[in-house]
Amino acid sequence: AVMLVVIAYPIYYTIELSFFKTPPGLQLRDKTFVGLDNYTTILTSEVFWRVTWNTLIWTLGSTLIAFVLGFATALALHREFVGRGVLRAILIIPWVISAVAASYIWKWIYHSDFGIIGAVLVGLGLADRPPNFIDSVSTVLPSLIVVNIWREFPFAMIMMMAGLQTVPEQLLRAAQVDGASAWQRFWHVTFPHLRNVSTVTILLLAVANFNSFIIPWIMTGGGPSNASHIWITHIYELAFGRQRWG
Repeated sequence: AVMLVVIAYPIYYTIELSFFKTPPGLQLRDKTFVGLDNYTTILTSEVFWRVTWNTLIWTLGSTLIAFVLGFATALALHREFVGRGVLRAILIIPWVISAVAASYIWKWIYHSDFGIIGAVLVGLGLADRPPNFIDSVSTVLPSLIVVNIWREFPFAMIMMMAGLQTVPEQLLRAAQVDGASAWQRFWHVTFPHLRNVSTVTILLLAVANFNSFIIPWIMTGGGPSNASHIWITHIYELAFGRQRWG
């Protein structure tokens, strides 16, 4: 009953507010019923569709690339070699760092005046001047996705490393004796044992990315020109920045 109240009531009240227009501030009792006008406004808004597209690119791009990168890293670290434990510890660091700290670190790295990446590109002669990675409409979203992937691929790596521990060595050896190539052993033996953990990892990454707020908000605040707004940052700006609750 308690969970029903805690979960169901906010959902109900949010849906109810969507049919009203509210004055600035928290005077929700002074709301005016407007029917489906709010929905019409949203569906005919260019900003809404741009934010929706950004959200799709952000979620899919971050999820799939982080998973593939984490999976590949887990496969590489599954083999025994000198310094493997140290390398594992180093690769986990991005995931351990808070999203707030990571946002400010990468904001500095991307900075056009004193950022490391811009200085390297100019030093190598690949650019005449440091690029404005997070100040340009065309590069801001990919730049933020890179930061998000950097933070999240260690999680995928850990999940897949745990999954690799469940693959029976006997099956791999038997396949090798039968003449199976490395790719055949991976596709027919290793991967089938990792389908469940892969599904869980992808779902967890997708949910986390869909609800991601800190990195895009701290680094760009949704700008420039809404180019890095995703649903959650756009909703936050409308509710707490413009105080549009309805």
